[in-house]
Amino acid sequence: MSRARLVVTAVVVEGRTHAEVAAEYGLSRSQVTKLVARWRAEGESAFEPRSRRPLTSPAAIAAETVELIVSLRADLESQGLDAGAHTISWHLAHRHGIAVSASTVWRRLAAAGLVDANPKKRPKSSYVRFQADLPNQMWQSDFTHWRLADGATTEILTWLDDCSRYALSVTAHRRITGPIVVDTFNQTGADHGFPASVLTDNAMVYTTRFSGGKGGRNALETLLADLGIAQKHSAPNRPTTCGKVERFQQTLKKWLKAQPSAHNLGALQAQLDQFTRTYNHHRPHRSLDRATPATAYQRLPKAQPGQTGPGTHHRVRHDRIDKSGTVTLRHNGKLHHIGIGRAHKHTPVALLVADLDIRVIDTQTGELLRQLQLDPTRDYQPRNQP
Repeated sequence: MSRARLVVTAVVVEGRTHAEVAAEYGLSRSQVTKLVARWRAEGESAFEPRSRRPLTSPAAIAAETVELIVSLRADLESQGLDAGAHTISWHLAHRHGIAVSASTVWRRLAAAGLVDANPKKRPKSSYVRFQADLPNQMWQSDFTHWRLADGATTEILTWLDDCSRYALSVTAHRRITGPIVVDTFNQTGADHGFPASVLTDNAMVYTTRFSGGKGGRNALETLLADLGIAQKHSAPNRPTTCGKVERFQQTLKKWLKAQPSAHNLGALQAQLDQFTRTYNHHRPHRSLDRATPATAYQRLPKAQPGQTGPGTHHRVRHDRIDKSGTVTLRHNGKLHHIGIGRAHKHTPVALLVADLDIRVIDTQTGELLRQLQLDPTRDYQPRNQP
């Protein structure tokens, strides 16, 4: 017998007062009165379990927004683009001016039956991650195969900036050769400036280091040495070393599969150009705090050949402004606090440090938030400095 039934029986059948019953069953008098009144009005149905769901949900998103979330999911998937909750949240904010958290988007997608169970993946903690501090500090390159509509095999060559994931050059060829690698590298350098270093796998078009020394340097190795550009290679059978360009190619192929098959190299190149524009300028990147690669590439100064570090800056530190509007920097073993302003709380920033010269840059927009000369004698740096 439920407690509600016992309470009602004690009042109605036994004739006990509400105060006595409340004291015996650990309820308030108002609760006893409510149970009895409900029984008199509803009879036996008063003892059935009741939903605790509120009558109204003021914070619930509008039905039109839910429909927009579902339509964005379908639209992005049809284009072969990422359609996850974070991406949809970004598009809602930037394309429609609607602020919806990624967790809310995920719940709406799950309620609509659009979320698949994640397959088992290697844990991210098992990877050793690295990232260049500045654009052009390191370029990654690789090529992959793609078939035309008639079944003919082509190869797609990519040059990708390690720091910003900016796709510098994506070109289609019948077969990748050493001269093609050199030509595309020279053209990319002419368009964007040459990098401080290059990271590739051990394909013969990139290096002859596993050829037994019979052929000497190839054309790319000779060019990089002449320009003072450091050349780096992944270990054999370790594709994760060039993981950024490998991941880019996976995203590219997913997009290409959603497009009509190209009939020739010219049509394929047109598709690659279209994808590169979307990827660089209109697709938010999770590893860049949802900024686009183009924004990330343009917001910081570029490294140059002959530099083993990030240009004239001794170091680059990435941080997030705390809720008080302050970011910290350690110099000579001592922690210093640099005030930026509460209006910028939680903003991801990059601190460009050249000895005592400090520049604080918003990594999402590229805006210079503050520049100062660090005073090593003071913990909190005064705000009246230029």
